[in-house]
Amino acid sequence: MGLSRTIWNNPTEFIRLHQPENPVLFFAPTVAQAAARRFITGFPGLVTYAVKSNPGEEMISNLATAGITGFDCASPFEIDLIRRLVPEAAIHYHNPVRSLAEIAHAVSHEVKSYSVDSASELAKLIAHVPAEGCEISVRFKLPVGGAAYNFGAKFGATAELAVELLKTVAEAGFTPSLTFHPGTQCTDPAAWETYIRKAAWIVAEAGVRISRLNVGGGFPNHRLEAVVPELESIFDVIGRTADEAFGADKPVLVCEPGRALCGDAFTLMARIKAIRDGEHVFLNDGIYGMLNEMPQIGMIDRLQVLSPAGELRHGEVQPRIAFGPTCDSVDRLPGEILMPADIEEGDYVAWHGMGSYSVVTNSRFNGFGELQMATVLTQKL
Repeated sequence: MGLSRTIWNNPTEFIRLHQPENPVLFFAPTVAQAAARRFITGFPGLVTYAVKSNPGEEMISNLATAGITGFDCASPFEIDLIRRLVPEAAIHYHNPVRSLAEIAHAVSHEVKSYSVDSASELAKLIAHVPAEGCEISVRFKLPVGGAAYNFGAKFGATAELAVELLKTVAEAGFTPSLTFHPGTQCTDPAAWETYIRKAAWIVAEAGVRISRLNVGGGFPNHRLEAVVPELESIFDVIGRTADEAFGADKPVLVCEPGRALCGDAFTLMARIKAIRDGEHVFLNDGIYGMLNEMPQIGMIDRLQVLSPAGELRHGEVQPRIAFGPTCDSVDRLPGEILMPADIEEGDYVAWHGMGSYSVVTNSRFNGFGELQMATVLTQKL
């Protein structure tokens, strides 16, 4: 898969000319850069990009062009990627569990910021990472709702354990910090408020002054027509709560958005392979491909249907059961998908907001999954 050099006006123009049989992902650099500037302007601190959400070189380069100077990496591959594309960038290695080989790789690539959520992993960092000039950020979790997926099921220390870990970080000579993640696609600003106030409690209990507070990712992109992300409201709550909770000891704030930076910059175009007996829709993409995360966090309903001639279908919408192309009965999109009643075999279904956790989950299971990427000036059909 590679990004075409030709720049198209919009996805419709490409569809009319090429009539692609395989899925196409359309990238709008202007949208990616606008998202970056929105964060840089609105968030009251340092903005870092969660590389795992979309590690495409075109995505990284456009964010750097727009002014993003920090990147949250979760693996040696991502560290190497950023060192190659944005050599002077700050790298935060915030996967809380790492092998000794992975730690050594990070140290050799001058990574200066690490996160941790357990005593055993902290002991590894203390033993193998030079303390001078290095930050260790203790990650904690709370039973807070408002997100589509709970990250606390895998990562995060309890608040009580975080107190002890923070003391140990400071005693070992590292720069102490705190971090949390409210959960993916979090639309409730109150989740950040709860976490920030608990962070202040952890700091007070530990008797340690932290240099930075990383308020994590979780910032949403536009997945549902009826729910437009109010990022500025989240930014305001974060800034105001940090002022109230920490006062004169307020740490530098950091965030690590993923889908909020890359999600809306991409539109997926999948083709209808068949409409079985006028009922079930079979697509050339599914959960083994670009639509992999839909069963976990819910469908994107921002979709439109085009005829092969590039004309929008405007029939009254009706619920359809939709399947992907593989010979596996698990390959079904969750629930029922609202599509125009006048759709036909050979039509194209455009899903907007498909830039996050899609390219990286696309597989070649059953021989499907061939994907093309094209650059467009606008995502509007």
